[in-house]
Amino acid sequence: MNEILLVEQIKQIGVGLAFIIFPLVFVFAFAGHKGLFKPRLLGASELIKRARGENLLHFGHVLVLLNTSLLIVVAIHFMNLLSHGPSAWAGLIGGAMAVIGAIILAADKGAFCLTMSALETIPDKQFEQMQPGLLAIFSKKGWLVLMWGLLLLPIGFAIQTVALLTTHTLPNWQSILFLVGVLLVGVPDGLEIVNLSASILMAAAFIPYGIQLISAAI
Repeated sequence: MNEILLVEQIKQIGVGLAFIIFPLVFVFAFAGHKGLFKPRLLGASELIKRARGENLLHFGHVLVLLNTSLLIVVAIHFMNLLSHGPSAWAGLIGGAMAVIGAIILAADKGAFCLTMSALETIPDKQFEQMQPGLLAIFSKKGWLVLMWGLLLLPIGFAIQTVALLTTHTLPNWQSILFLVGVLLVGVPDGLEIVNLSASILMAAAFIPYGIQLISAAI
């Protein structure tokens, strides 16, 4: 019995850490973008140029890729919180959408970010010769069009958060901050100041919640 309790304790601590770490990773990653205070929408060629020689940006993207596993933990936690009553369907559907969106986010970072970090190893002349292929990638040609499925992540979490609000499962202020944050965190490239602000809202909402979960487990 003690073993079962220990496992459950470790699980809850892990969930609490997920709620603390995931928004902080987003804060760090978005804060590392160039032109943060000069927001403007960027095209494919501008995104390629911006990523060249930016090791801090690449590191932030690696963290975001790893962070997708924590997003899945959060989605499943909300699904469990909403597993009873009329909100169960919202928890299930929103959770499924968020999990798929998180998987696509991982694929997005692999396709557009880890690839660019690998190209740091080649000289500028060869890099310029690869521009047609890079433009095809960053323009989401071929099967890369599936990357638009990334929108499932904020939509799924928004569905869950509305259910959390209507059922008062979490304090309203936390649910509202997360709802605003998750809807703004997916704005297009070049507007990272908005993404950063959204990440700060999510951190304000869920770091206290994560600490609460850990404290209850200990």
